[in-house]
Amino acid sequence: MTQELGIALTVGLLQGCVYALVALGIVLVYRASGVFNFAQTEFGTTGLFGAFVAVEVWEWGYGWGLLFGLGVAVAMGLLTERLVIHPLRDSSRVTLLVGTAGVALAAVGIQFWQNNEIPIRTMPKIVDGVFAAPFGAAITYQQLFTVGALAVAAIALAMFFRSPSGLAIQAAQQESTAAELVGISVRRVSMITWGIAALLGGLAGVLTGPYTTFTAGFLTFGGGASLVPGFMAAVLAGMRSMPGAVLGGLVVGVVEQLGTLSLFNEIHGAKAMVLFVFLLAVLLLRPQGLFVRKAVA
Repeated sequence: MTQELGIALTVGLLQGCVYALVALGIVLVYRASGVFNFAQTEFGTTGLFGAFVAVEVWEWGYGWGLLFGLGVAVAMGLLTERLVIHPLRDSSRVTLLVGTAGVALAAVGIQFWQNNEIPIRTMPKIVDGVFAAPFGAAITYQQLFTVGALAVAAIALAMFFRSPSGLAIQAAQQESTAAELVGISVRRVSMITWGIAALLGGLAGVLTGPYTTFTAGFLTFGGGASLVPGFMAAVLAGMRSMPGAVLGGLVVGVVEQLGTLSLFNEIHGAKAMVLFVFLLAVLLLRPQGLFVRKAVA
């Protein structure tokens, strides 16, 4: 049981890094505009397909291919903000939520349409080989790269929000009218926010793709499904705390993997059950989230 628990903790923390990247993007957009962004993981899947085309079809170098994939994800985020969010900015939150869900469904449809001939694809690993195998759970260099990417992204975000542009975003988040009066462009802030969120989604996509084969909707409901766990991590962060989003992703990854323990062998869908029971308990006991001191109105 000790070894089994050790494997669950190891795998959960590694998988939680991907959930954390998704949750960071979700929290960032929600803080800026109050929008529940259901397209967050499709930024990642679209970026992954872009990287695959650049590397495997156009035969670019791997580094250039990854940069192209991230660029595709950012472009999708900016287009979503300009073509969907901005025109609907005065609509209800439900309308905006449906708008982002529509973007996700459209992206999945385009991915299916463009990949009929090769529906299932494989992305090469960024770095190959096994680093260590604690408790029998092999930790690959690819997974370590994902951990490092999360650490760099978290540090970069923390530094960005101390810069003039980051402070402008926080001002616009707190009081958009006052921000406009002092010369801060709320429109520009919105574009920056969605661009960064899409970059985080794209990063999750290009880092998750090499783990397995992928197809349309890979990060939303496919083999790398991270949308629901990402939202759960964001809820643990109270939908507002960036450090909480990182911790929330790690917690969700671990709790999810606890469902693989032998005591749940007889329960079909144990991973999802354990995760949802945990989330329900959090919502009942601490509806403001685990990683915030008090509820935010």
